[in-house]
Amino acid sequence: MNNSFFQGGGNMRGNMPYDSFGGAIKRGFMRMPIAIRTIILANLVVFVIQMLGGQGLNEWAIGNLGFDPSFPTFLTQPWRFITYMFLHGGFLHFLFNMLWLWWMGRAVEETLGPRTFTVIYFGAGILGALLDAGFALVFGDALVIGASGAVTGMLVAFAMLFPKAPIMLFLFPPIEARFFVAGWIAIDILFVGAGDGVARLVHLGGALGGYLLVKAHQNGKDLSLVIRYVEYLFGRVKPAGGKRKRNKNMSIVQDADIVEEVDQTELDDILEKISKKGYDSLSKEEKRKLFELSKKN
Repeated sequence: MNNSFFQGGGNMRGNMPYDSFGGAIKRGFMRMPIAIRTIILANLVVFVIQMLGGQGLNEWAIGNLGFDPSFPTFLTQPWRFITYMFLHGGFLHFLFNMLWLWWMGRAVEETLGPRTFTVIYFGAGILGALLDAGFALVFGDALVIGASGAVTGMLVAFAMLFPKAPIMLFLFPPIEARFFVAGWIAIDILFVGAGDGVARLVHLGGALGGYLLVKAHQNGKDLSLVIRYVEYLFGRVKPAGGKRKRNKNMSIVQDADIVEEVDQTELDDILEKISKKGYDSLSKEEKRKLFELSKKN
């Protein structure tokens, strides 16, 4: 029998691109938006440490990094407002928080940008913790862990940006995002104080935070300035163009240097927006600014 067909099949298979399971996972992970990718990676690292560090380390982490709404602990240990979002009580707790963050948060980050997304995510988580502390005397002051408050803020942000987007749930018909999130919040309201071990107040505070921050963005507030300020504090934001050599024949004019650096930063931001969303996404003010800065440069 002529076996050239089988030989040919073997050659075709050999020429087809092949990737390992690990390579496919890595490629998919790197395609995530930068803020979501960073948040999920940080949560994963902390979760692995919790699981592999033994019961003693896990109890220490929850006891010292989980959010304690009791007075005055939440005031004297403010780091807990952030650290509690990276701790989880088990695999399913971790998995579903990260899946919801990925499913709903991706469109939010791609629409608003990574800096604004980060402010909304952590802002929702912080407000969720604040609301829990505010009602601690009524509903108890149990330690809180998990990203659920921040993720609920992301759900609200998604519903505000894409209210009619269909949400597909197993065995359910498609549900518009606005109705799905409204139902999610209604369940939390109904079960506040039920003693089921779920931090309902944190969810509700996260939902309120997501709503208020997205409304602020829609009203023209630049939420990304918060992250820019943090980057400045940690030295990540530097004057554009690098360090210039001083001309000995020229006097130093500090104000002019500052204006030039600010102008260059604004130009970089506008060009970045054009590269991501196109020229038509610019506001009238941004188009005017682009025209003025282009003449200077």
